Amino acid sequence: MSERLPFRPKKLASTIRLTAIARSELPKFLKAVSAAQRRYAEQSDFKAGTGEFLALPARTGGIDRIVVGIPERESPDGNGSQFWAWAGLPMRLPAGSYRLDPEPQGAETATRIAAAWGIGSYVFDRYRKAARAPAQLVWPARADRAAVTALVESDAFARDLINTPAEDMGPGELAEAARDMARELGMQAKVIVGDALRTQGYNLVHAVGRAAARDPRLIELTWGDARHPRVAIVGKGVCFDTGGLGIKPDAGMKLMKKDMGGAAHALALARLVVQAKLKVRLQVLVPAVENSVSGNSVRPLDVIRSKAGLTVEIGHTDAEGRLILADAFARAGEEKPELMIDFATLTGAARVALGPDLPALFCNDDALAHELLTTGLAQSDPMWLMPLWQAYRQRIESKVADLNNVSDSPFAGAAIAALFLQAFVPAGVKWAHIDLLAWSPWPRPGRPEGAMLQTVRSTFALLARRYPA
Repeated sequence: MSERLPFRPKKLASTIRLTAIARSELPKFLKAVSAAQRRYAEQSDFKAGTGEFLALPARTGGIDRIVVGIPERESPDGNGSQFWAWAGLPMRLPAGSYRLDPEPQGAETATRIAAAWGIGSYVFDRYRKAARAPAQLVWPARADRAAVTALVESDAFARDLINTPAEDMGPGELAEAARDMARELGMQAKVIVGDALRTQGYNLVHAVGRAAARDPRLIELTWGDARHPRVAIVGKGVCFDTGGLGIKPDAGMKLMKKDMGGAAHALALARLVVQAKLKVRLQVLVPAVENSVSGNSVRPLDVIRSKAGLTVEIGHTDAEGRLILADAFARAGEEKPELMIDFATLTGAARVALGPDLPALFCNDDALAHELLTTGLAQSDPMWLMPLWQAYRQRIESKVADLNNVSDSPFAGAAIAALFLQAFVPAGVKWAHIDLLAWSPWPRPGRPEGAMLQTVRSTFALLARRYPA
């Protein structure tokens, strides 16, 4: 993937200087440039607003430098984020080569700017040629090139998976992408397919995926020294979701190619962990299915025995993501991890509550939740804590089984889903459940409409701090 990186090792004769300033810094900056450039900026009504840029002319003709406006300080939201201001430049500036002037003084700042530039350069070009190439940036001198490369490539890897239509990204293709990643990184890969799932007790994964023409799968990747702390990463891999017999309307089905976004996030995080050589014994689990309609579709009020042994009554066939995750959680529990993180495009209720930019975090450990929240804010990759409100647990009780997969009430849908999952979390395991959209519904700087990674940078930063190489 390195050929997609928008960086140059050194400046060219045609490289343009790029200077970023906040609005409050504009008067000082204008005093330092030539009188002609100052007049040009004033006559252009340049205010150094976020995302605003101005090409200052050179005395000999051409461009002396481009000045861009950035927020006064880093803020996690999209309007105040310096990270996303930088990410918005590669596809807005004229194509060409740029270098930062002045160079960032700290390695952390240089690395962060380069990562933003790389992530903002993403283009999905599998089916048509890109309209333009991103602007190139000369590597900032103090940037950690390996860390930036890993972040940018993991981001592009996952977004490619999510953006690919279900015709070309079914359970088999997702499994093959995971296998390819495992071969590249030296991970072990195992895939359980079709009826073998039922034989080995993964009845919920099998039940959800059995109606599709393409067999369901459980993908498992492992890596690392068995003596190190065990960490499990789980991702929902519903490659397309019709809703099953509880079929979705057209509008609700349209974007369901992205319902495997949790799986893509789990694989992206795993890439970062392995490339950073964190001291963990890593297990990645992706149940990969299509939730389709056929004569053998799972039916409302069917009762399925899970891998964990709990019986589940199917209150609604469109609440399938939590079912397949439950079996994956049971497999994770067999390895006795100390930490488990799952990613899932799980509920519309979370989106109604928090919108597309704020993934919902549910967590069974207060210290872990606090660390995830603060890390997310620091990384401009936020999430929002939601309650595992135990009083709602009774809403998923069943008259004939251990529990139902849905509530009989329309309230608290995201919390209800999280409580269902919590019933399958292995005892003693610290667990974080991240309910996310994985999609930018409208174009913004650095985030075109389409696949969007959320919380991967923040969860990786947490793991890197807890389990340093």
